[in-house]
Amino acid sequence: MPDTSDSIPATATKIEINLGRLPQLFNSLDPSPFLERDLDRDAEDYIVGSAEEASLQHPLALVIHLPADQLPAQGLPNVREAIHNYFAYRRDQEDRRLRLLFRDGRIALLIGLGFLFCCMLLRELANSFGNDTASDIFGEGMLIIGWVAMRRPLEIFLYEWVPIRRRCRKLAEMPVIVQSNRIG
Repeated sequence: MPDTSDSIPATATKIEINLGRLPQLFNSLDPSPFLERDLDRDAEDYIVGSAEEASLQHPLALVIHLPADQLPAQGLPNVREAIHNYFAYRRDQEDRRLRLLFRDGRIALLIGLGFLFCCMLLRELANSFGNDTASDIFGEGMLIIGWVAMRRPLEIFLYEWVPIRRRCRKLAEMPVIVQSNRIG
């Protein structure tokens, strides 16, 4: 009997997992109570990877297929809650990671700007001694080194934050449906 207590929007991208038994979904070494258990690493990688491949405009839905004899008669609200708890925890971890990355980016930006300023001063100092080849080479070298020092802050603020922001975003709220395997 399918479990339809969570509804799947028509535009949702379905992430489907076929399991032989429900405990395969969770980390068997985790001593936590059921609602606080970690997902199995392979299951988590599959769910997160599938979510990252899905369109950002469409909602997600997780459909877990189990053999009919593995479905309890009263439904599985604890599975939904356990999965939502796990991905909410992961979302909080990713938010913390993003905050730390931006803090590191601000520090790197201050250091980079200070270093660039010093390089520009050295360049002007070299140019004040005359316009011979050695001072031109030294001045251009200082300019290049200064801008190279800005690579890390620019990398953080332009590119690195995007995958962290996207990861685990919609997973904590996605509907979770547990149903019996299709036959045929």
